[in-house]
Amino acid sequence: MIQDIDYAALAPPLILAVAAIGLLLADAFDAPRRVLSLVSGGSLAVALIAVIVLAGGDRRATLCLPDGLRHGGPRSCSYVADDFTLLFQGIVLGAAVIVVLLSQREITDSKMPVGEYHFLLLAAVIGALALVAARDLVLLIVALETLSLPVFALSALRRYDGTASEAALKLFLVSVVSTAIMLFGISLVYGATGAMHLDRIAPALASLDSDLDPVAAVGSVLVLAGFAFKVAAVPFHFWAPDVYQGSPLPVAAFLSVVSKAAGFAGLAIVLALGLPAYGHVWGPVIAVLAALTMTLGNLAALRQRTAIRLLAWSSVAQSGYMLAPLAVGSHRLPEAVAATTAYVALYAVMNIGAFAVVIGFHRHGRWDTLDDYRGLARRSPAVATALAFFLICLAGLPPGVMGLFAKVVVFRATVAGGVTWLAVVMAINTVIGLYYYLAWAVRLFTPSTDESYDAAPGVGARAAIAAAAAGAVVLSIAPQIVLQTVVQAT
Repeated sequence: MIQDIDYAALAPPLILAVAAIGLLLADAFDAPRRVLSLVSGGSLAVALIAVIVLAGGDRRATLCLPDGLRHGGPRSCSYVADDFTLLFQGIVLGAAVIVVLLSQREITDSKMPVGEYHFLLLAAVIGALALVAARDLVLLIVALETLSLPVFALSALRRYDGTASEAALKLFLVSVVSTAIMLFGISLVYGATGAMHLDRIAPALASLDSDLDPVAAVGSVLVLAGFAFKVAAVPFHFWAPDVYQGSPLPVAAFLSVVSKAAGFAGLAIVLALGLPAYGHVWGPVIAVLAALTMTLGNLAALRQRTAIRLLAWSSVAQSGYMLAPLAVGSHRLPEAVAATTAYVALYAVMNIGAFAVVIGFHRHGRWDTLDDYRGLARRSPAVATALAFFLICLAGLPPGVMGLFAKVVVFRATVAGGVTWLAVVMAINTVIGLYYYLAWAVRLFTPSTDESYDAAPGVGARAAIAAAAAGAVVLSIAPQIVLQTVVQAT
């Protein structure tokens, strides 16, 4: 079977693939660390430019079935570069650039192999780019594993750190189980429909024989479970706190933003394009998952006394808010997907900013607990103000209008979809979340009795904090930019 390949549509992942191979070769010839980091960050920036160029053109699709395999139906394609894909690819690449900036000091302090680190990071980003563009179940699972496998190695790259090894092992074991569950679900969906492309699965499910209905229903739920692991939804969440704490902190930031954004994109693609006919099945399941995820995440975050574990449990709770609109099932599904997408885009800016500050100040044995941040406003006023602003945005309070806007969007979509009880749960959890975000923010402006923590972010961390802060300010002034872009993309 011969397929035409649109290399322009594939440009972003291809650019990173070439750069990743170049990094390995350069590392083999002992290229300087600075050069390797520059190649990694530069390739991500070039790929982001390619995404922007593609966004100015028409929808592109490649890896399509030949005309002879249409059987009278639409020409199905495995990789589609439409507005939705390009929006998420932009989010992924922008966050990945920030992660590279945050990685410089961590690589040096932890004595990690710089070539391997950047190669694995680019490989994981390639998986994320392919995942958000995938339109058949085979490419979806391959892209999901391409995203996951390098992250296992990244988590354990501090080779003589037992905590990092433990984190990588937990992540690996949970991922293997979730992948097996997802593959079983895909096999059931394929067995019921005889199709792998989402645009063929949807009409097949809509006209499915009643005898195969239970098979397709179970398959749909199992596919959903696979994505629930990727986005750290309860009960597939328990890897997140330990992995975030044990991994190198830039890897934790990658998992919290890049991996989560790609996971939600894949989930939205599967539900909206492949499984809308079974919205009555997966809708109530997502509603329960969303309620449990946001509640457990917020209650656990209340008990945390270290910054990274608080961000980990906060990330779990935020996944519940992102899932909530999708609980509407097939009723008003486009609006629900738009709400989830808008929340993911705004969350990426808020959370990467908070991680940037934590990573910038983190030292082994210091700047771990929330109390270590007392008096930060006196020592680093600009950075403390930025962190306070990120926390206020995550809490959804003015002047962090982008966070308030994000919560209003998902709340409105959930109510409009008729899942009123979930909207009530969301409102209660929003109030709970206010406490731990504000408790951390207040510490920044509280006088400290210990002045020995005299640390400052490096140049890369300062650049990352400044970029995230600028994005948060712009989106708080004009949050409609995101909603207009998302509505057009979805």
